[in-house]
Amino acid sequence: MIDTLLEWYGALGASLGPIVDALLAANKQINEQVWGPPMLILLVGTGVFLTLRARGIQFWKFGLMCRETMGKIVHRGPRAEGDVTPFQAMTVAMGGTVGVGNIAGVATAIAAGGPGAVFWMLVSGLVGMATKYAEVVLGVHYRTREAGGPMMGGPMTYITRGLGRRWKPLAIVFCLFGALAGLGIGNMTQANAVADGVQRVLQISDITDPAHVEAARWVTGGLLLVAVGLVTIGGIKRIANVAMFCVPFMCSVYMLAAVAVIVMYAGQIPSAVGLVFRSAFTPTAAAGGFAGATVMWAIRFGIARGVFSNEAGLGSAPIAHATARTDHPARQGLWGIFEVFFDTLIMCSATALVILLTGTWSSGEKGANLTITAFSTPFNSTAACVVVTLCMILTAYDTILAWCFYGETCCAFIFGHGRVVRMTYRALWLPFILIGALGNLEAIWDVADTLNGLMALPNLVALIALSGVVWKLTRGFLAGRPYTPPDGGAQG
Repeated sequence: MIDTLLEWYGALGASLGPIVDALLAANKQINEQVWGPPMLILLVGTGVFLTLRARGIQFWKFGLMCRETMGKIVHRGPRAEGDVTPFQAMTVAMGGTVGVGNIAGVATAIAAGGPGAVFWMLVSGLVGMATKYAEVVLGVHYRTREAGGPMMGGPMTYITRGLGRRWKPLAIVFCLFGALAGLGIGNMTQANAVADGVQRVLQISDITDPAHVEAARWVTGGLLLVAVGLVTIGGIKRIANVAMFCVPFMCSVYMLAAVAVIVMYAGQIPSAVGLVFRSAFTPTAAAGGFAGATVMWAIRFGIARGVFSNEAGLGSAPIAHATARTDHPARQGLWGIFEVFFDTLIMCSATALVILLTGTWSSGEKGANLTITAFSTPFNSTAACVVVTLCMILTAYDTILAWCFYGETCCAFIFGHGRVVRMTYRALWLPFILIGALGNLEAIWDVADTLNGLMALPNLVALIALSGVVWKLTRGFLAGRPYTPPDGGAQG
């Protein structure tokens, strides 16, 4: 049976090969434009602008952020309109960010852009905290209650309600790219990285015949498909319940393993940090299996993978945060700051240090395989594979769940609110999990990059235009003034 499936899969791939190659070539040209200097400047520039506009709230109110987030993890939230607790909303959003981007995304950035990519990834995280804060504040402020469904908030609502109905085409463009981007960033790349990890575990441990290792990708994709289908059918509340358990558990396991490696190589930390800073502003020479990288590559891959990891500027996370029970948009916005802080400055930095300290960054490996190789250096190869793969499975699972909700919400905005639209999108979502598990890693990442950039453009325009609203709400929150939703809002 397995041999028949593999033979059929090979024949299908051979017949579709020329078409796929042509599409990927076209996507590569589009990608070079979408992620060229103008987009990088716009992403970082928007973060810098919002940082200045909000008076650097992610820095001077860092203590308040900690008290309102880590200090209130078990708090159920105030009596207010919403579907889930503030912490649950954050874990759903973090489930869409903390995951394969931290494990495979960081490795991909270093493999393509060199150690200097880490510096630009951290820069994107520092200014991205302000971007994510603004997104969440606006998402909650302009949210509405979908008839018979969950709270709807995000770029589509703050574009139409904040900028006016004449801007609705921009909101539709965001939703269109959001629904399509979900299939890449939130679906296929996640399944692909998990399948790579499972296959690597089998290869290292010799659990199965090498001729049948490829079949593991089918099994991995099939199991993910079933597990996702069982949860997404229950909507945001069931997704939140799963994310509330999986995200903290995965983060704890992964960080314990990463800290153990960092402690073992603590003496090499200064040289690794120096390498990051030098490579951020000077080309990285070829070494081992590393082909070398220019400064532009370091900036491009660092920022692109940083955005892929923390999603600041994409406009996806506020869709989840808008479902939170909260009495003030700025209060939930602090959860947005924490989300980027932990995702990029903590977890991405930990992954990068493990790869750099172990010296595996120049091995020629890419993606999840590079991260697994790094963890395998000080530990048993099989054990490292199992730990990293387990973390990827949990976080990829959460990410697929979160992005399914994002995509169906975008479709609900375009085609009309209702259970039929959401259930149809969920049904269409599932086959792409299997496609991702069987696909080519580099091709999937390239398509995801393009869709991410296209999705971000309408959101960044709205964030800049509505930055005054963000600062007004922030001042009111810090002054302790009661919150008043905009006219026609569904918040109590």
